[in-house]
Amino acid sequence: MEENDEYRPVGGGAEILRFARAASGDVMDEARRLLEAMVGYKELRMMYSCALKEVRTKFEVLNMEFNVRHRRNPISSINTRLKSNQSIMEKMRRRSVPFSLENLQKHIQDVAGVRVICSYVDDIYLLSETLLRQDDIALLARKDYIRHPKPNGYRSLHLIVRVPVFFADQKRELPVEVQIRTIAMDFWASLEHQMKYKQNIPEQEAIVEQLRLCAQRVSELDEEMMSIRSRIEAAKDNPSQDDVLLERLTHLEAPLD
Repeated sequence: MEENDEYRPVGGGAEILRFARAASGDVMDEARRLLEAMVGYKELRMMYSCALKEVRTKFEVLNMEFNVRHRRNPISSINTRLKSNQSIMEKMRRRSVPFSLENLQKHIQDVAGVRVICSYVDDIYLLSETLLRQDDIALLARKDYIRHPKPNGYRSLHLIVRVPVFFADQKRELPVEVQIRTIAMDFWASLEHQMKYKQNIPEQEAIVEQLRLCAQRVSELDEEMMSIRSRIEAAKDNPSQDDVLLERLTHLEAPLD
């Protein structure tokens, strides 16, 4: 390319296809390989998106069941995300792994992520244990940052699970990262994440230490709230079997959404 040539990045798949048809020899072959890789990558992201739906639905079903059977919802909210193209490339570069669809599936297990927010710490373990008892879920990795917090104070339960997804002509088993944390843990993590990506923060070391101390207070608050809930539940009137049946019937008749 001459120095005064203008560099125009290739746009989408249609432009690559037009380029491939107009080219010849090695250039045409390379353009077609690029197009095939783009199609394969798009299909793979679609599959990860479907795996997210599978795991999210499992948590929604559990939350609905607890609402009907136990008269409470352990889940406050569920969020899902697919790792961005840039994040995937950066992670593979940090690991010195050349980018390919095969390497992506082999080395990156958190392309798809589900974050479940609970009110209480014991609900985190209840939900994780209930999920892992399902016979189509396989546990690939587990990191308990609640019982073993990170040095900066971060707390959350991380799971990598494998879930089957059925398509028209095949079944694929795909990894999904699951993070389960309390509302307070999530609030803390959001602020810590915001600070991590800010530049030139005055007195940053002091803020890091303050956040670490706040994480300890968040942990203590979670324990205290769980204790208060237990006391409230223990103080409830002892209902008759008819009362329990009537209340369960009321929950069944209420809208499930």
